[in-house]
Amino acid sequence: MKPLLTSLLLAAAMLAGQAHASAELAQKSNCMACHSVDKKVVGPSFKDIAAKYKGQNVQAKLEEKVKKGGSGSFGPVPMPPNPQVSDADLKTLVKWILSQ
Repeated sequence: MKPLLTSLLLAAAMLAGQAHASAELAQKSNCMACHSVDKKVVGPSFKDIAAKYKGQNVQAKLEEKVKKGGSGSFGPVPMPPNPQVSDADLKTLVKWILSQ
């Protein structure tokens, strides 16, 4: 029983570390200038984005939207393009946002 508990605790710590790392990546990538996890700022919250796309296969679509920018999905305020964010970071960020 003790090895199972240890494994579960280790897995939980790893997931928490990944979530924390993705929040740091969002900060580093300047996402937090317009978004927050749970409140609308200039753009929608990450939780609102996750809720809108729940159950949909939109990973690639959202990666492209973050990279190239866009408007209309959450109102008239456009999201500027973010070409400085690497493709690997985009995958991580969008996956994290959709998990909120």
